[in-house]
Amino acid sequence: MPQTAETTATETAATAADGATRTTVDFWFDPACPWAWMTSRWMVEVEKVRDVDVRWHVMSLSVLNEGRDLPESYRTLMDESWAAVRVLVAAAEQHGPQVMRPLYDALGSRRHPGGRRDTAAIIAESLAEVGLPAELAEAGSTDAHDAQLRASHQRAIDLVGDEVGTPVVAIDGTAFFGPVMTPAPKGEAAGRLFDGFVLVTSVPGFYEIKRTRTQGPVFD
Repeated sequence: MPQTAETTATETAATAADGATRTTVDFWFDPACPWAWMTSRWMVEVEKVRDVDVRWHVMSLSVLNEGRDLPESYRTLMDESWAAVRVLVAAAEQHGPQVMRPLYDALGSRRHPGGRRDTAAIIAESLAEVGLPAELAEAGSTDAHDAQLRASHQRAIDLVGDEVGTPVVAIDGTAFFGPVMTPAPKGEAAGRLFDGFVLVTSVPGFYEIKRTRTQGPVFD
């Protein structure tokens, strides 16, 4: 099934050439979020061990937190987080949705396991790594693509509600915040967790599993 910027999260069944049914997962992320990064690495592993295709979409913690009374340090982070997500939207609009994943990989690997916060340099290096025009970095400092950004963000919120953050993962129109994990499981362990997630999405009325986080993200 061709992937376009307008594809919705309910279009999840695809058929491979051999007739096997594949599962399409819609994944919303903000590149500033380390927990979204962890979950995304899980989904990358899942694609290797299950018949799964992931469609990557942006949501924005900056949009989510607009108008909220935030600690100064977190408000600063939200102000700085506009740039990367705007560049992702601009890249997908101008070069197709297939650039979303590799550009996110490039941005996220520098910010999260790389531990960097020099946003302008991260964006410039990431665009070069993926082979996208350097001029796309200019989108980070304008609101030219904010309508598309907000629409993508709203699609996730419409599925999962407004009391959550990023990531959001949806299968067949049923979405959850998370799962939140550290470290991200690999290989068949990633596949088994995905099997459980699929089962959860199939249960009407299932809303939440949660426990207190006692460990930060482990980037391995």
